[in-house]
Amino acid sequence: MTTAVTFHETGGPEVLRFEQVEVGAPGPGEVRLRHVAVGLNFADTYFRQGIYPVPLPSGIGNEASGVIEAVGPGVTHLSVGERVTYTGFTNTLGAYSTERLIAADLLIKLPEAISCDTAAAMTMRGLSAAYLCRKIYPFQRGETLLLHAAAGGVGLIVCQWAKLLGLNVIGTVSTEAKAEIARAHGCDHIVYYTREDVAKRVREITDGAGVSVVFDSVGKDTFMASLDSLKRRGLLVCVGTASGKIPPFDPAILARKGSAYITRPGLADYIADPQEKAQLVDELFGHVSAGRIRIEINQKYALQDAVQAHRDLQARKTTGSSIFVI
Repeated sequence: MTTAVTFHETGGPEVLRFEQVEVGAPGPGEVRLRHVAVGLNFADTYFRQGIYPVPLPSGIGNEASGVIEAVGPGVTHLSVGERVTYTGFTNTLGAYSTERLIAADLLIKLPEAISCDTAAAMTMRGLSAAYLCRKIYPFQRGETLLLHAAAGGVGLIVCQWAKLLGLNVIGTVSTEAKAEIARAHGCDHIVYYTREDVAKRVREITDGAGVSVVFDSVGKDTFMASLDSLKRRGLLVCVGTASGKIPPFDPAILARKGSAYITRPGLADYIADPQEKAQLVDELFGHVSAGRIRIEINQKYALQDAVQAHRDLQARKTTGSSIFVI
């Protein structure tokens, strides 16, 4: 029997259930995958709370790595015993499990240099960092980026990738400990968003100019500060709502903030095209394999500790990446 974490109603971490389920033989185009490690991502809390609605009951989690146990009819590019990883959106829900069936075309083969633990800690976060750094804006060396939650899983990867691109990084954090972690990964300037005026500090750091781009995964609490930190015709990239949904706003505010641009991208739209996905995967895996980008796994949980893991995540007690070890 396979252990799977599910939820039958939306709500707090306590709605998560642990169930025993049968995993049958893979059908056409599928494989049966034994998980070795499962990624814990803030997006998981959005599904659990109903911010991202899905039919209930539902599995949870959309990132994991493991070993192929069986392949179904028509699967020719993967073999039993190969190590793979995956991430997605609703098409990969159910990662919080010891074993599962999954479409073979969603899987990414792992190179020898990347362990299953590292893969589970970096596939979603790393590909998110990849499209943010490489696809969403034509960064030029010397430009300045404001990065909220700089000590988080995506944040630490973005810090390192940004330095490879020759960018200046201003990172926001909540504590001295998180500031040290962000600096160690390439963050040039720290702003403590819990006790400093973010936009004022950004203007001071940039001699009044503001930044070209803001990556904002916090949402409600930082939205206006992010807009106020942009230079004329700068870009605000809203990539999460850890503090809550951004309230409705009049688009005319963008004109008042220097003809600012705003976008709310999703990873799924940047890996939907197989060629674009392969390009991002190759670049990410290349950086990690060569040691140019380090993946920090700072929290490990057992699957049965999913409730506590979600509590820790939402209380902002975590840094870097978190995984479940099967």
